[in-house]
Amino acid sequence: MVRPIVRVDFPGLLEEPLPSGGKRWRVRVEGEKKKRITISCGPQDEDFWRQYLAARRGVKVEPLKKASEYAKAKSIGWLVNSYFEYLEERVKAGTTSAKTLKKKRNLLARLIKRPDREMFVPQEKLIEFQDAMGSTPAQADAFIEAVAVMYDWAIKRKHVKTNPARGIESVYVKGDGAIPWKAADLKAYLATHKPGSKAHVALSLLVWTGCRIEDTTLLGRKHECVIDGVEALRWVPSKKGSSEVCLPLLPPLKAATRAPKVQGETYLLGRGGKPYASGDSASNMFKRWCVAAGIGNLSAHGIRKGLAEILAEQGCSQYEIMAILGHSEAKTSEVYTRRVERWKLALGAMERVNVSHAWG
Repeated sequence: MVRPIVRVDFPGLLEEPLPSGGKRWRVRVEGEKKKRITISCGPQDEDFWRQYLAARRGVKVEPLKKASEYAKAKSIGWLVNSYFEYLEERVKAGTTSAKTLKKKRNLLARLIKRPDREMFVPQEKLIEFQDAMGSTPAQADAFIEAVAVMYDWAIKRKHVKTNPARGIESVYVKGDGAIPWKAADLKAYLATHKPGSKAHVALSLLVWTGCRIEDTTLLGRKHECVIDGVEALRWVPSKKGSSEVCLPLLPPLKAATRAPKVQGETYLLGRGGKPYASGDSASNMFKRWCVAAGIGNLSAHGIRKGLAEILAEQGCSQYEIMAILGHSEAKTSEVYTRRVERWKLALGAMERVNVSHAWG
């Protein structure tokens, strides 16, 4: 039985069914009706145009290969690149963020400086990597965790049997984190960065919404709405797992966002009147603005932390703080309310001790 050849919407491109039930793609060379060249993919593939245009000129090119296909079989280069390719597909499907993939690439790159080594890295070697990153302990622990997650992935696919990264002790001791901003810090910043400046818009967004720095690259007039007759902002923070935030669009924030001469897709604009490319780029710029104001020890996250403490001190419950800051779990906001509650309890107890003259 002769199977039909289906012509598609590209000159000379033929989709030919195969007896196996599959199909193949062939291209008729321009000007030579009888000469056809087989290509490895169809119009939906990202490599289609390269192969199709070459075939129309009578040239057969080899299909592009993935990095893992060029690597030595069962080497560390093969494993790491296979893992990256898996994550790339998840990014395309929307189940993994591009930011996560970027971080994994940066962390795992040190494993493939010698890509032909065996894919199973002994635990003592991983500890050497960790020790070499002693000046950045948080980064060292992030590296070990990234390696552990990759090997968990590899075990499920039977590439390896055990995970050498599991059981390695953490070297980073978490401190108190970002320094909370105080009123004097805000005054110093605003004395340097006046209304209409990008720096002023950034601070206004952080103060009057409690958003994270990465959300300043997204927030704009498209998030404005009216709720029960009140102008408001409604958005879902970019951090994975965050709850939707609805806040009144307060007059100081509205005025700050309208002050710049150049208006665009987002309130905060970078070069050329375009949004910042990432939270990291906005964070780096904000750090420069802090340095210019003489408060280089502070960061954007410290504003959010300071706001949480102020809200707790003003008697807001952990659930009210959750609503304002977009926390998805009560335990995150409870950190601030518990601190204030302990202080109030301690004051009350000391007052009772003082009244009863227990020590007199």
